[in-house]
Amino acid sequence: MTETTGDTTTGRAPDTRRTAGPRRRAALVAFRIAMAALILLLSWRTYEETGIALARSNGTLRTAGATVTEMTSHTESGTTGGGQDGGGASYHYTEYTIELRLADGTKTLHGVPEESVHGLREGRRATVGLWHGRVVEIDGRDVWRGWHPQATDITLFVLYPLIMGYLIALAVSAAAFLAGLGGRGRVAPDVRGPAGVFGFFTGVAAILGLVVLGALGEGPVFWPLVPVAAGTAVALARLRADVRRARRAAAAA
Repeated sequence: MTETTGDTTTGRAPDTRRTAGPRRRAALVAFRIAMAALILLLSWRTYEETGIALARSNGTLRTAGATVTEMTSHTESGTTGGGQDGGGASYHYTEYTIELRLADGTKTLHGVPEESVHGLREGRRATVGLWHGRVVEIDGRDVWRGWHPQATDITLFVLYPLIMGYLIALAVSAAAFLAGLGGRGRVAPDVRGPAGVFGFFTGVAAILGLVVLGALGEGPVFWPLVPVAAGTAVALARLRADVRRARRAAAAA
């Protein structure tokens, strides 16, 4: 009687490990590529917002004359909060789309708040402040939207804990690798792991603090740097202490 399942030549079940290995490596490569793309995007947005804020605060924006060629408005209204028992607060605001003609071409601004267009009308001349070609001020009033609920920023907000944890893990792994190169022996995973976890929860605590500041209107534009820096610093300090403790225990043994 012959077997009808598995390998028809040997009669043994197929070795799934031969296919699991390449699949796992491919998934790991795809994950690393995705994380690299998210890190680059977050880095650019942080640089962009920080650079604009610094340029506005120290007066280094490039100024140029412009003509308002078109203005259109869009009004939003509704009710927020309240739950099942009602009590929600109503909101009503108007945003503008403004087209400007400059010496080097036409620029269009979207989502400009109503308080930033006071006195503007089609055909009027205005002075704009530019940062690397982007219009961030009109007649001294801020028209740059900054961090806001668009597709890119929402993605970064939602995935930020994952990005932060990945960066902290990379920092811990790099520190452990450098310690091994320094001739002090390989740092075991059970020593690296707690340091990374401790740093991650430190970063989460920093995120919660920033959420509170943001609700109060005091959130910094460079907010992505704060949790990563705090979590990495704590993780590396914990790793150093754990490595010293483990080596003292090994020496005593």
